[in-house]
Order: sequence, then structure tokens, then C-alpha cells
Amino acid sequence: MLTSHRAEAPSASRSAARAGAAIVVSVATLMTSAYAGGIVNLNCVGGGKSFNCVAQWATAAGDPNIRSVPETLDEAEKAHASALDRKWLARCRPAIERDNYGVARYHYAAPGCEFGIGAD
Repeated sequence: MLTSHRAEAPSASRSAARAGAAIVVSVATLMTSAYAGGIVNLNCVGGGKSFNCVAQWATAAGDPNIRSVPETLDEAEKAHASALDRKWLARCRPAIERDNYGVARYHYAAPGCEFGIGAD
């Protein structure tokens, strides 16, 4: 169906959204300059009557979504972790059982084991 209505003038909400985006960009720029060596990832999306921006800031160089992996354990820490694992297994005795739908589910002998609790 064709109509002969003239196009609407830009709405106040669209102007406000653009002003808000400009504020977000300027805040992100200030954050970058205030925290030298940091990274700002700014994403804005909008259309029609809505406009949203998200800024992520990270201290490490590279992708702000990448997290550093802790250092490897030395022999004493490995032995301690292994002892905790054995203690947890002895107390919790995890067993896999299939439910009515055939889905494998873990069951434990002690409460809290499903949360990793039990190896003090």
C-alpha cells in the first residue's frame, strides 16, 4: 500500500540518542587517556527510535575478553591439589546415573559435593 505522507522530521529522541552516543565516546576517550596502556572497546548500535552504546575497558594489551592464565603449579602445590582431589572423591563418591530421559547426571554421597564443597 502506498501513501502520500511526507517524511517525518528527525525526532527529539534520535537527537538525544546521538548526543548520548557522543557523551559515551568522549567518556571512553577520557578513560583511555586517563589510564595509559589500557584498552577501550566501544560498540554502539541503533536505529529507528533506539540507540545503545557499551564500552569495555581492560588494562592488558590485546583483547579485553582474554583473561590471563595463572602460572603452573610447583610440585608441592600439585601434591596438595592431588590430596584435596582424593579427599573429595573419598567423601563425595560421584556416580553417573541416567534419568528417565537417558540424560547422564552426577549424584553424590554427601551434600554440597555438587558445588565442589567437601575437601577441606
